[in-house]
Amino acid sequence: MNLKDCADAVSAEEPETQPVQTPTLWSQSGWIARVIKNEEDDGWAVAMTLDGESEPSLVGPWTMGRDKKSPKPLDISAFTTLVKTATEVMRRHEHQAHAALHKSTKVATPSGRVRVLLDIVPDEDNPYALLSAHDDSGIKVAEIRVAANFRFNHDVAGAWVASGYAPLEGSEN
Repeated sequence: MNLKDCADAVSAEEPETQPVQTPTLWSQSGWIARVIKNEEDDGWAVAMTLDGESEPSLVGPWTMGRDKKSPKPLDISAFTTLVKTATEVMRRHEHQAHAALHKSTKVATPSGRVRVLLDIVPDEDNPYALLSAHDDSGIKVAEIRVAANFRFNHDVAGAWVASGYAPLEGSEN
């Protein structure tokens, strides 16, 4: 049975809520593991896809079976490890995406520390960013709208705070 036949059999026989546990296809706990032919060499790969997603979250090498031709069958131990790895990859990706859109630094002033934040709003038609300053107690003391590609660093934040939060070149306020 090839991968397509296996997937067709799963969709025809099993309700979506039932776990599927075949040698090359496992579906359980919101994840689907598929053993696939590695297009780059003679080996095998495993693709981990979260239910509802069109693209796999993780694709990695998979072990050959004892005959050195077919893939090693999936089992609960391997599936559990793959789920943990794919979940960690997704968590790292989300963390990286968040870090790219939200930056911050702290600036020392005579009256205390000010936390300066840059929050990028990735709107398809009109992306922009909000530059804001917050005092030690977390109260917002200033905010301006700037270009999404605004060059944010500690020196720029410090200069903005030192200017009394004056509008910056290219700001929309």
